[in-house]
Amino acid sequence: MTLAELDVAPWLARALAFLFGSLWGSFVNVVIYRVPRELSVVFPGSHCPGCGSPIRPWDNVPVFSFLALRGRTRCCGARIAVRYLVVEVLAGLLAVALVETELMALPPETPLLRAAAIFLADFAVAMALVAAAFIDAEHMILPDSITLGGTLFGLATPALRGLGWADVFLGAIAGFFGVWGPFVVGYRWLRGRDGMGLGDAKLLMMAGALYGWKGAVFALFAGAFQATIAALLVFIIRGKIEEPAAVLLEREEIQQAARAGDAEAEKALREDPLATAPTAGLLSARLPFGPFLCLAIVEWMLAGEWLREAIGLG
Repeated sequence: MTLAELDVAPWLARALAFLFGSLWGSFVNVVIYRVPRELSVVFPGSHCPGCGSPIRPWDNVPVFSFLALRGRTRCCGARIAVRYLVVEVLAGLLAVALVETELMALPPETPLLRAAAIFLADFAVAMALVAAAFIDAEHMILPDSITLGGTLFGLATPALRGLGWADVFLGAIAGFFGVWGPFVVGYRWLRGRDGMGLGDAKLLMMAGALYGWKGAVFALFAGAFQATIAALLVFIIRGKIEEPAAVLLEREEIQQAARAGDAEAEKALREDPLATAPTAGLLSARLPFGPFLCLAIVEWMLAGEWLREAIGLG
């Protein structure tokens, strides 16, 4: 069967895509909460963050349940973070965007199986990037399960994105060393600390493995540009850039453990740049870079052909 033979009305395709995306967005919320805490994303089932009661299926419907319950759990009235709603809506919108930019752009004679493979592959990447962005925004870490897993996925599926093996392998190498060299090794040599984390280098490696060196280069520079704009706006509005609350809490726990003589905590204070507070000033402020890299990769995913022509990457 081909896309032409399937003959689904565009409005129905968009509606089904949003429903499909928001359902997976609910799972992405589980990943965002559990992966940084080293918990299983499968067991146990979803439960109330306040009292621990299992969440019933009809209270776990994406988007609708949050709105119907007005952002509070039914069992004990605990507040549900608005992030759950945001991620579900975002996942639905990304699924619709992929239908618009990919499925509807394919030739009508494209086999349905290939069209589905292209959509599902990029949708899986998009969900991984959403999870990585929110995890980094909250904890300033990028899990290897996402960055390295995404890299392997990209290296294994170049044909789905119209690339060759050489494109993705060279892209992965360029992505990693393009960050690791100047921003990790070079910055440490100049200023005595890392300018970017190794997780950022792995995320750029993932971008290169998925979209070749052009995608990695765009992600680095577009991500840096958008991060700079965001940092300036936050600094102008608030007068400072604060680290995420989870980072502050973890630092306090490490410092307390170090004062108690814990050897691992003392090692973390020496080696982990997040274990000590940054110095005052805009140039020393710490802003999670992962969300902006993820945003740039999604931009390339959705509009890569147009961007190649617009910025002259050919």
